[in-house]
This record gives sequence, C-alpha cells and structure tokens, in this order.
Amino acid sequence: MIETGIIGGAGYTAGELIRILLRHPEVNLNFIYSTSQPGKPVSTIHQDLVGETELTFTDKINTEADVVFLCLGHGNSKKFLAEHKFSKKTKIVDLSTDFRMDGNHAFVYGLPEFNKDAIKKADFVANPGCFATAISLAVLPLAKENLLRKELHINAVTGATGAGTSLSETTHFTWRDNNFSAYKAFEHQHLNELGQSLKNLQPDYSAEVNFIPNRGNFSRGIHATAYTKFEGSLEDAKDIYSKAYHDAAFTFLTGEDLHLKQVVNTNKCLLKLQKSGNNLLITSIIDNLLKGASGQAVQNMNLMFGLEEDLGLRLKASYF
Repeated sequence: MIETGIIGGAGYTAGELIRILLRHPEVNLNFIYSTSQPGKPVSTIHQDLVGETELTFTDKINTEADVVFLCLGHGNSKKFLAEHKFSKKTKIVDLSTDFRMDGNHAFVYGLPEFNKDAIKKADFVANPGCFATAISLAVLPLAKENLLRKELHINAVTGATGAGTSLSETTHFTWRDNNFSAYKAFEHQHLNELGQSLKNLQPDYSAEVNFIPNRGNFSRGIHATAYTKFEGSLEDAKDIYSKAYHDAAFTFLTGEDLHLKQVVNTNKCLLKLQKSGNNLLITSIIDNLLKGASGQAVQNMNLMFGLEEDLGLRLKASYF
C-alpha cells in the first residue's frame, strides 16, 4: 500500500482528496495535517465522512510517507517544505501555485495529457490550476501542431468553491446567489501557466491571450469557451483533437452540447468543437475540485507510482 499524507486538511480540495484516497485500492491515508484543527475528527469538518473514517487531524507529520499532497494556500508550500524535511523516498504533489512555473526547482508540471512521460519519472509534481487545466486542454492541441497564429479569446465561469472556504464579500451566499460577475480580467494568475505551456509547445506563438474569468452562482464546475482563427475545416480540427487525446484517460471530444452536470463529481474534461467562418470555438468543461485540483492530483500520483492512470478515479457524475 502507498502510505499517503495530506498537508492542510480542512479546505475544499483536501476534502475531495480525502474522499478519493479513502476509497483508493492501493492507498493507506496515513495522516492529515492541520494546524487549525489538530485532535479533531476529520468528520467534524468534512461532515459527509461520518462513519467513513476514524482519522483525526494532527499537527505531526510522517516524514517517511511515500507521497504527500500539499493543500496549502498559495505561497505556503515553499515555506512548509523549507521548514519540514521528508525522506528521500517521499514524493510530493503540490496543489498550490508555488511550483507551477518553470524555474530552479525539481517540480514537473502535472498536466497528464501533455506531460505524462515526465510525470511518470517525477518525484515532485506541481498540480495545474483549475482554470489553467480547463483552458489548456481546450487550446494546447492547436499549439502542439503549431497552428496558433492569431489572438486567443477565452471566457470561463467557475463555481463558488473555486474561491476556497474563507469567506469574503464575493463568496458570501447573499452576494453570490442570483449574481454573476467578472474578475481579474486579462490578468488572472493562471494565464502565466497557460502562457508557459503554449511556449513549450509552440515557441514562436506571440499573439495576445485575452482571458475573462467569471464567478458563477453555483457551487462547483468550470465552463470555458475559447476561440481563435483556424484555416482548416471542422473535420480537420476534430482530427487534431482526436489525435491529441486518443489515449487520454479522462479527456474526451464530444459532439453534444456541453453543460456542467456532465462532469461535476468526475475527473473528466469534455470538449466540443464548432466552426463559424474562420473561427474555431472550443468549449471545455471540468469539475474545478476534481480534474481542476484533487482528482488530477491523484491522477498524477497514479502515474508517479506506475499505477493505472484512472485507478480510484472512475467517479460518476450526479446528473440530476
């Protein structure tokens, strides 16, 4: 069994991670570290787990764990790893932004559809952001074929869980309910990840990437649309995407109209292509807490340990 630990166990992504790992056939969830909840039963915070686990939060870590997931706030993963030393055998999957950008660190960017071979060999993986995942899976097949030439226009809506558990004016129920708003237009932090991936696949791409993120009045999921100029036919585009994802465990091309209930509570990304004049429209949908966070983290763990990529992740959407 793979001995696993979670650092930062009280948030939404940690809750999803706990649920997956408790049911993973090759995993023993060894410890869940939390400085705010030590000694409390995990089920007092993640209340659907009553009767599912007797684990309690702890302020102690097992430095000999086989793999540790960091579910800390952005900027805190680097600090935690500087202060706590794990054994040489311990693999790390970080769910924050701290190690996603290329630099002087050993972390591999964990987008399995485009980085699977490197992930399999990695000891340290930086899990992509939720918007970055949905948008990258929508546009990277074009970059891989050197077919991005003009501006990218992207609009995406995320559920309230994307903002985490801490309350603020824009996450409070009375503000979010029956409401819709844009934020961080043209400057969202996940643009850096997307830009890095585009450059890695198509180094000469220099056109603008125009991204408008939005807050939706629902709990979970991301619905993203991206369009750009594309000289080929719709069938040409479908061939490119089918080739890119022919062996993908969770990313699928469909001709059906897309809506979030198709993917919420799953680790899937569904894509639909449409052509209008010279524009190719790509629609992408994911669950921000699963394929956009904890599900993809376990997908990366499976690859790092030589397991089947979808092990423990065949989750069923709640369609109604």
